[in-house]
Amino acid sequence: MNTTTDNRPAPARVAERAREIMTALSRDPEFSAFSAAALKYDEAWTCFTGFPVISNWDLDADKRPLLTEGLRALALKAAVYELGGQDEAMTEIPIAVPVDEMMHAMIAQPQLLARIAARIGIAVIHQTDKEHHDYTTGDYTHTAYVHAWGTPPGRYWVDHTEAARRLDILDGKYAAAGFLRSGKAHTIDFATT
Repeated sequence: MNTTTDNRPAPARVAERAREIMTALSRDPEFSAFSAAALKYDEAWTCFTGFPVISNWDLDADKRPLLTEGLRALALKAAVYELGGQDEAMTEIPIAVPVDEMMHAMIAQPQLLARIAARIGIAVIHQTDKEHHDYTTGDYTHTAYVHAWGTPPGRYWVDHTEAARRLDILDGKYAAAGFLRSGKAHTIDFATT
């Protein structure tokens, strides 16, 4: 039993605060600039194991809905941090892989995000070596999300087991094209190609 996760604030309380955070984010004078910058980050979206687990992934069609989901995840984490006594370990709640990738695009706008967070009074907590991709329907994150906004879109909130299955499929396709270990290596010799 993990005391950090056992002491998390009630999902309904987190949901209420997360909705308030989302409202404050959307009303911030730099929100439009922040959103535009995060969406422009698409030129660097080359991860083989995040967004590609989405069926029929299409950057142009999916990036705006994913921004909403990334913002909601950020708001949930900020609410857990605030209501849970500012415990960073507690704040790393399970997030679905594609949504986590979108959070990385948002965090890649540090100046804008820091100014917005300071104005609305939240902390942005996201540490890659402590993040959890074991999101599962019915878990803490899912429960808080449902309280805040209803059922999360399954297109983006892919359960951990299903994401792992899809990653196995992708890995086989990547390997057939010469990309090994889910894009961590390849067999392309550019001198001879």
